[in-house]
Amino acid sequence: MDAADVVASLLILGIIIVSLLSNVVVLICFLYNPEIRKQVPALFILNLSFCNLLQSVSNMPLTLFGIVTSGHPGGSGFCQIVGFLDTFLTTNSMLSMAALSIDRWVAVVFPLSYHSRIRHRDAVLALAYTWIHSMCFSAVATCRSWLGYNHLYASCTLCSVRAKAAGKQFIVFTVALHCLTFLLTLIVMCVTYLKVLKVARSHCKRIDVITMQTLVLLVDIHPSVRQKCLEEQKRRRQRATKKISTFIGTFVVCFTPYVITRIVELFSPGPINPHWGVFSKCLAYSKAASDPFVYSLLRYQYRKTCSLLANKALKRSSLNSSSIRVENKARTTAVNCNATVSIQPPTTQPMKAIICRDVYQTQDGRLTSL
Repeated sequence: MDAADVVASLLILGIIIVSLLSNVVVLICFLYNPEIRKQVPALFILNLSFCNLLQSVSNMPLTLFGIVTSGHPGGSGFCQIVGFLDTFLTTNSMLSMAALSIDRWVAVVFPLSYHSRIRHRDAVLALAYTWIHSMCFSAVATCRSWLGYNHLYASCTLCSVRAKAAGKQFIVFTVALHCLTFLLTLIVMCVTYLKVLKVARSHCKRIDVITMQTLVLLVDIHPSVRQKCLEEQKRRRQRATKKISTFIGTFVVCFTPYVITRIVELFSPGPINPHWGVFSKCLAYSKAASDPFVYSLLRYQYRKTCSLLANKALKRSSLNSSSIRVENKARTTAVNCNATVSIQPPTTQPMKAIICRDVYQTQDGRLTSL
């Protein structure tokens, strides 16, 4: 391996670790907190975390193996199964992001009628569509034997070498796949989140007007208080913009290089640098590691649940360690007492044994005999 392969291997290894830990935490929060389970967006986040977690244990390790060994991970049939999962999970995760953006648009634009517009049944139907949509493209690629090991990405995925005989059919399929997944999701996210940003700014503007009118009426208010109010208004506007930019920005940065490379691969007469292909694949994988932080773990309910779980685990470990220390101390005391008994005259042994037993029982808190 050269230096670029070493960097790519370390990058994928880090992505695997972060993705596994963060997505498992999201699933634990979903199972532990009943309030999260009641929310409709939690179903989309659950589906997204499931896809990311499955990709972290199936596709990413095989890509790491392909980079390290520069070889084919497994047989042709095994690679087709992994390629099926790669197409299915990537498509499913993208559509889940589009569903999340639609849900947030309805929640912000129609807050009073949100619960009547978006219900659990509607979320289940949307998830069923994402699964059927993803399954159709993956099944077509599998039936046409267009899945295999692609050396450009060092992974089992759509392989243009295996699809040379198909000619225009493979080109149409690949373009349709990316248009109906990446491009469709990007358009939906841009339209919905920009409308959300517009509504959020209008709400902030109304709040700012009310605040300024109140500040004008309160003529005796200290200038520092006015300055703090104005700074808080500015931070509120910036916070809304940062959130929208994060949602759209992470999607574009992670998936755009990979999709563009895929399209260029179809029409490029010359070979593409394999280091760039692996790097674009790593960026696509990094979305699985960033999704838990973008969509869930930085939210209040998830952070609260994580802190409760952490405090509970730390409290349990501290109790266990304290009980172990008490038990060890009691055993030490008992041993010392037994040693004292052995050097005393026979008439004092029963009394010493009773004293040692009382000390052991008092420190341990349980009615156990020596």
